[in-house]
Amino acid sequence: MRPWTGIISDEEERRYDAAGFGRPSGIGSRAALLIIDVQYRTVGTERLPYWEAIKEYPTACGDVGWAAVDHIQPLLAEFRRLGLPVLYPHVAPKNVDTDSGRLAEKVPAIMTIDAQGYEFVEEVAPIKGDVLLPKKHPSAFFGTPLVSHLIDLGADTLFVTGCTTSGCVRSSVSDAFAYNFKVVVPEECVYDRSPTSHAANLWDMNAKYADVMPTDDAVALLQGPTAGAARAAGE
Repeated sequence: MRPWTGIISDEEERRYDAAGFGRPSGIGSRAALLIIDVQYRTVGTERLPYWEAIKEYPTACGDVGWAAVDHIQPLLAEFRRLGLPVLYPHVAPKNVDTDSGRLAEKVPAIMTIDAQGYEFVEEVAPIKGDVLLPKKHPSAFFGTPLVSHLIDLGADTLFVTGCTTSGCVRSSVSDAFAYNFKVVVPEECVYDRSPTSHAANLWDMNAKYADVMPTDDAVALLQGPTAGAARAAGE
């Protein structure tokens, strides 16, 4: 069973397979972890179902976000154990005078988030040495120095986590692919308020831009033959 099982039809699966999509890329010699927008505004300050969570923050995904946090934790712990880089692309607090633009037109509620909503979720929060990347738009690459950091860190592979699957994760994955980074998406480590959009985007990213896999498999991949080279590169 995959996240898209029962949502993507067998006919669509056959079409992509016949066209040659979905072949694995694997990982390179040094991985970096992106934790995108895992802030209280996207999960809520308590573990609540969606309809309860949005009473606090209209942009919250509720319990599915917290479930992803629980899976990001062990992956983050493994990156820290291996001494591999962790980067936090995140939406910065909005200035109502200058940051409205098209996003505020499409999603006016995003301009109403209080300061606590922009705080990182404690369970997966950054520590000294992690790279913080404030952003104004969905992609972690657009208008940020992410590529410069990745070059400096010697990273050739990105493990992408966070939210939303169909928004900031998707745009960051496609941009990473365009920059010729290898991309892994641990499927339980991303979340979205729409289960259908979540599933469809995971399926399509797996076909075109990334290797989408269970988190346990992603951790095992990280610990595989390249892990030694990755650790050596970080020494």
